[in-house]
Amino acid sequence: MSFHDPSVWWLLGLLLLPVLWWRWALARRPGRGAGVSYSSLEPLREAGVSWAVRLRWIVPALRTLALAVLVVCVARPRTQQEHARAFTEGIAIQLVVDRSGSMLAEDFELDRRRATRLQVVKSVVEAFVSGDDDDLPGRPDDLLGLISFATYADSVCPLTLDHGHLVDALRQTEVAPNEEDRATALGDAVALGVERLHGLERRPDLRGGTPVESKVMILLTDGESNAGDIDPLTAAEMAREFGIRIYTIGAGTENATIPVTDPRTGRVYRQAMRASLDEDTLEEIAELTDGQYFRATDGRSLAAIYAQIDELERTEVEQQRYTEYKEMSLDSVTLAGVRMPPLLPVVFALLALELLLGSTRLRVLR
Repeated sequence: MSFHDPSVWWLLGLLLLPVLWWRWALARRPGRGAGVSYSSLEPLREAGVSWAVRLRWIVPALRTLALAVLVVCVARPRTQQEHARAFTEGIAIQLVVDRSGSMLAEDFELDRRRATRLQVVKSVVEAFVSGDDDDLPGRPDDLLGLISFATYADSVCPLTLDHGHLVDALRQTEVAPNEEDRATALGDAVALGVERLHGLERRPDLRGGTPVESKVMILLTDGESNAGDIDPLTAAEMAREFGIRIYTIGAGTENATIPVTDPRTGRVYRQAMRASLDEDTLEEIAELTDGQYFRATDGRSLAAIYAQIDELERTEVEQQRYTEYKEMSLDSVTLAGVRMPPLLPVVFALLALELLLGSTRLRVLR
């Protein structure tokens, strides 16, 4: 709580209250006002002192307290609360993740244990979205969406600020279950990402009316385009026309193995997998859209790539601070968790109570 300056000087009036209290209390003492003559006071002494006489100090006390509260009201007490409001430049990031059969290759590590490429990718992308304790602070102010692709491209999560929903969808993403759905429709995935990002112009409500200043796609794959209806470079040219920057990531090593289950015995063994990553196409997609191409050969390098992209695509945050004041004389306030009425009505209540008691049971003849 604080007081308005220079109204705070009115608090000096509180120094006069002891004098006024003494004057009002003295005026109610016996012998200071009107009197009645009696031949003897013994019967009155034997009758004792009534409770009304014992409580007659309440009337001047109420008047003094009302005056004290009035002085405080004139001094304009107020509560203050600081607020900070952040304004961010809108960025929309479309995450595009390969889930073809080759993403089952176990040439990456997660928590020092052998893991599939997709498992590590999901862990790193989740850290990119939500943040971790290392180099990824998260993207709380950005629109994020998720597309997965194999033979077909699917929009798993639309562009949204509800990152919890996106993370849930990411965790449920698995490698395409059917053999016929384990190809790589790279061009279709890029085209779908372009369609989602370009569609933001028809959805200004997604950021509360704040325009999206930058549109980015992060494309991760471990293979080459061998399915779909759209050529990857054609899709990249579409992205360039709409001002969408694409960062491409090629994942995997040359000597990878993939777990295979023998249908007759049910025994699981590892089979060598031929590398088929088309780095030339990924580099050209990035070059066409003013992005960059990265190569990830293990979990650590993949995390470093997403950290670098995170640094390249940081939002500009402008923070404004302002203080909100509430006048305690006129506005109800909350102090120590207790809701209190405004002070000015308290003055009128005290004066009304003093007038009521002074005119009835605690009345004194003058």
